[in-house]
Amino acid sequence: MRVFVTGAAGLLGGEVCARLAAAGHSVTALVHRNPQVCDNRGRPVAVAGAVQGDVSLPQFGWDQDAWDAAAAGHDLLVHCAATVRFDLDEADYAAVNVGGTAEALRLAGAGGMAFLHVSTAYVCGVRDGLIKESDPLPETGFANGYEASKAAGERLVRASGLTWAIARPSIVVGEHGDGTIRQFDTTYAAFKLIAEGRVRHMPARAGATLDFVPVDHVAAGIALLGERMEQAAGGTFHLVSGQPLPVGRFTAAIGAYPHFHEPELVAPEAFDPSMLPALERRLFRRVAGLYASYFQRNPHFDDSAFRAIAGAGCPETGEAYIRRLIDHCIAVGFLAASARADSAVPAWRARPQPRECRP
Repeated sequence: MRVFVTGAAGLLGGEVCARLAAAGHSVTALVHRNPQVCDNRGRPVAVAGAVQGDVSLPQFGWDQDAWDAAAAGHDLLVHCAATVRFDLDEADYAAVNVGGTAEALRLAGAGGMAFLHVSTAYVCGVRDGLIKESDPLPETGFANGYEASKAAGERLVRASGLTWAIARPSIVVGEHGDGTIRQFDTTYAAFKLIAEGRVRHMPARAGATLDFVPVDHVAAGIALLGERMEQAAGGTFHLVSGQPLPVGRFTAAIGAYPHFHEPELVAPEAFDPSMLPALERRLFRRVAGLYASYFQRNPHFDDSAFRAIAGAGCPETGEAYIRRLIDHCIAVGFLAASARADSAVPAWRARPQPRECRP
């Protein structure tokens, strides 16, 4: 199978490319600023070709010949490209997450390709309780612009007339076995602030849960759906743990490390960020507060449709898995191994693992 993957230099896109290439498929990787395609462990991926382009531009910024060649040369388009930040203007989400999806659909349509779209399980918005893969896509009620833009992208896919399927990961974190992750961004930035005691208070509702899912489960699921598009066509699939972890148990797992801090969980109606100490207030507003809504929801993502295709769901997660994530962060220096004098370095200046591929 000839597969075109957008967002191929990203964390998830690179691992998807690696799994498809390892299965013998010819993979063309669309990259943007970072030209390297590597798997989650930083190893170069043997793609058939890498092409540079910007999904927010008409025809990815290519001339007509390049566009026509890509359209004619592939059987499946896996659309991983997206901005996953929570602090952008609406125009940025519209350009990348909505406009980029429209351009990817246009390319797939020009070549008669099937289209596998990577969305997010949190397009359910702030709903609690059972979230089925077959539930109607909400029009409103999203916690942030990212969720709203991913829902808008899904609507384009559903209306495209192509052969399509939608994969919806939850909160993607390190590998199941040992917590390995190639780059620390999004959720990990807030996690670091909490663990190091820079943000000591978080608004959280009683009964709130988090669905952390290993990156290897998500990437394997996307690759599998791509290989089984005839069976998956027209379906929406949750790539989730399906084992929601109570927020209190998550924060307690952090606090179990003697040099880390367990934050105080405050009822949202009693939480006033203006009353926080000055530094904590700035860090909460700049980073941790962007993720506060996830400490106030209790969705239970059903993944029956995915299990029916894959024959299994996510392996067991829980506190033991959270400890593996933390241990990996310590092992590579993202989190301190013990209390130390330089722990006052701001979280956004902490250096994650290099993004360059390693042999």
